[in-house]
Parts: sequence; structure tokens; C-alpha cells
Amino acid sequence: MSERTTLTRRDTVAGAAALALAPLAARAQAGPATVTGIVYEDHGGRGPGSSGRRAADDPGLPDVLVSNGREVVRTDAQGRYSLPVGDEAVIFVIKPTGFSLPQGADGLPRFSYLHQPAGTPPDLALRYPGIAPTGPLPASVDFGLVRSPESGDFDVVLFTDPQPESHAELTFVRDTAIARVLGTKAAFGMTTGDVLFDGLSLYPRQNRIIAQVGVPWFHIGGNHDLNFEAPDARHSRETFKRTFGAPYYALEHGGVLFLMLDNVNYLGAATATAGRGGRYEGRIGERQLAFVENLLKQTPTDRLVVVAMHIPLATDLGPDEPGLSTADRAQLLRLLAGRPSFSVAGHTHTTEHHYLGADGRPGAPGDDAHHHHVLTAVSGSWWSGPPDRRGIATADSRDGTPHGYHVLSIAGGRRYTTRYVPASDDAGRQMRIVLESQFHGDDLARLPDTRLYELLGATVPAESVAGTNVVVNLFDGGPRSRVAFRIGERPPVAMT
Repeated sequence: MSERTTLTRRDTVAGAAALALAPLAARAQAGPATVTGIVYEDHGGRGPGSSGRRAADDPGLPDVLVSNGREVVRTDAQGRYSLPVGDEAVIFVIKPTGFSLPQGADGLPRFSYLHQPAGTPPDLALRYPGIAPTGPLPASVDFGLVRSPESGDFDVVLFTDPQPESHAELTFVRDTAIARVLGTKAAFGMTTGDVLFDGLSLYPRQNRIIAQVGVPWFHIGGNHDLNFEAPDARHSRETFKRTFGAPYYALEHGGVLFLMLDNVNYLGAATATAGRGGRYEGRIGERQLAFVENLLKQTPTDRLVVVAMHIPLATDLGPDEPGLSTADRAQLLRLLAGRPSFSVAGHTHTTEHHYLGADGRPGAPGDDAHHHHVLTAVSGSWWSGPPDRRGIATADSRDGTPHGYHVLSIAGGRRYTTRYVPASDDAGRQMRIVLESQFHGDDLARLPDTRLYELLGATVPAESVAGTNVVVNLFDGGPRSRVAFRIGERPPVAMT
């Protein structure tokens, strides 16, 4: 192959049969090697279906970061890089500020190359397709970038856990969250795991739907995006990698560094027969932590770092529960110490804010605490509940938050805010207010008939006022939220 040919994961699968004829087993056993290539400015454009190949007049780009998932290097003055690789590796470019990534025919950003000479081991007998043999390393693994001005003021759409189990539920995603986000001016979007609910054959349609949003969209895997037949974590993301490329990676936009981490450590099938769920824990792992450390060494300390993952660093459901929180979160926080940072996750189908100390424990005071945001699930309570007038499940989350998503807003490349957006309810709805009567509180038989006076236009009888509480479910609230209510012209009353 020409040294001037950009090899993407799609090119790799399509061209595997034309590579060297050495036996696959021999290639798979090859020792450590070195991958070299060029990062270049792609003058051919970034749209879907672009060639992804370097033209004669596409210049190399200096000072662009490239990684093998552990080491991180900068390209030289001609745009060249060199990295060590083992028998299997994922090589990816870290998109710098001021550039965009080319898109494949599926609309997905192209930024990684899979080096898996023998492909997915056939004896794993995966239910969903893995990676075709890629053969030996090409002479040059090149990455194209398209020059694209970026502002330090921008939005990012944050999805987590759309988790459709069927085509019908994928239609729910399309007709709720996707319909609401259409026309967004966001710079890009991301889904932080559980893109699907085990049925990985839905990826192609999912990608077609996401592509309609019209902005670059990045994905990381969740515990329901696994190949459950794999005995351990090594080959548990084969279908995900085949579809999206690198399982963890990074990008820069508007002067902000985004770390996209895979913290679902797969421990194998729950039973002798692989099936739904499997065993897993929240853990970033030594290799990813080394990648983060090496990348941060190349990143100015005053740059905002946004970290995305699937399993929360910590959650109200169990800060030390292996399947609900991240065991090595303190190691990550040590790497982020002294830097402005913020992180998001999903997984629990709750909406939470935590402020973590250096030890990873929630409840830390002060501005130095790390803000960790557990996002509202697009699927709410797994697409359960009675159907609405459209036939779509109401799917309120287990904490009462209507299913939806969030928007991250960056100002000046330094400051950030997040905003919750209901996927089906009124776009501005942020809370549920209920007047709860305490009369007959000891008479459980009568309680259902007398307890609630919801704000649906009905008045509260005067004799009930003294025994009535105002209850507010602030959907995106956290320990630092402050809520007050006021009745008529009376002074505001702080709520606890």
C-alpha cells in the first residue's frame, strides 16, 4: 500500500484480504513493532463519504498528539509520528483545537486505526461480528484533519443510556431525544455508554438516526455494549470497536480537553452460558490511567479537562459498590489535581451531582472538590411505564426525573454549566411541585384518598393548609442546589 494512503478501520476491514499472505497465526504472534504515520491537513473535506486518503497537496501537521492507548507523542515538523505497538493495538489521533475529523459513510468521526492482525479470535464464537483480520502493519498509518475555526464558547449534547432493546425502543429514542435535539447549534454530541441494550445488531440503525442530528457524535461503551461471550475484558468490545473504533480516546475542542474513558471492566459471563449482563466492575485500569497521565503531561495545567465515562465515579446508590462506582477513582483524581476539571457518567438511571475530595469520597467542600455529574438517562427507567398518546413509554427515571439528556455549555474555554432537557416533557420543565397533606397520616387506609393535592388547578382546602408540605423534586438538583418557595406576596421560604 502507498505510504500516502490513510487507513481507517473501514479501509482495514475492506482491504484485509489484499494484505500480505503470511499465515494469520504467525502474524498474530509477531513481537512488539513500531507504527509510523503522518497526520495531515485534509483538503478534501470532512463530510460523510470523504475519501479519507491523503492527496499529494495535503501537508503534514506538526504538534498533533497521537496515541497507542498508553504512550502519547507529538508529530514532528512534517507531521510524522512513531509509536510502539504490541500484537494488538488501537492507534488514534487526538483532535486538536481548530480542526475537525473526517466522517465515514456512516457519519461517524474517523480518528483511529485497529491493529489486530488475526482479527477477533474465532473460537470466542461471538454472537455479534467482531473484527476482521487486519494483517501486518501498513507502511504508514495516516490521519487526516480538516481545518475548522473553533470558539471557546460552545455547547456539547450529553446523552447517556438510550439503551434501546428493540427497533421499537430505538424508534422511541428517535422520536423523543433525537427529535428534540434536531437543529442544535452544539459543536458535537456524545453518548456515554449503553448505546444499546445488549442487541448490538442495532448499531447501524442507531448510527443512521444519530447522523440526522448533523453534528459530530462520539460514543463510549457501557455494560450493555459488551460481547458477553468473551471470557474477560480483552475481547469484550470487539463489536463496539468494529463499529466505532477506539474504545477510549481523547479530543480537544475550543481549548478544552475531553477524555473519553471506558471504565467497564468486564469479568466474564455470569454463568457457564454467556448471556445478558455478565460480571463487570467499575475500573479505569492501569493502561488507561497511564494514557491519561501521559496525555496530561502534554496539556497545559490551566486547561479545562472534561472526563466522560459510563459507570459513575461515585453514586448515591453505592459509592463503594463495584458495579455502580469506579474502584480506582482516587487515582484518576490525583492525575487531575491542580487542574480545572469536571466529569460525567450515566449507568444508574438517576440524576446526581457529587463533589469529590482527593480520596474520591463524596461530600467534599470548597471549590477544589471535583464536580461529578451523573446524567439523566435518555431511556429513563429503561423505557418502562404507561404509554403516552404517541405510544411511547413515559419512562420517568427511578428518582422521578423525566427521561432526557443534558447540554454542557463552555464559556471562554474555562467555565462550564450543564442544563437538563426533558426528552418528552416541556423543554423548560425542571421540577415537579406537589402539595402533600399530612392529615390522616396515622390512618393508612384513608391516606391514599386524602394525602395529595397536586398542582393541577385544584385548590387546597383552608383546613388542610396547616398540615400540608410543599414537596419539590428538582430534577437536576444536587447537594449544592438551593430551593425556596413563595406564596403570594409572602417572603420566600428556604426548603430543606
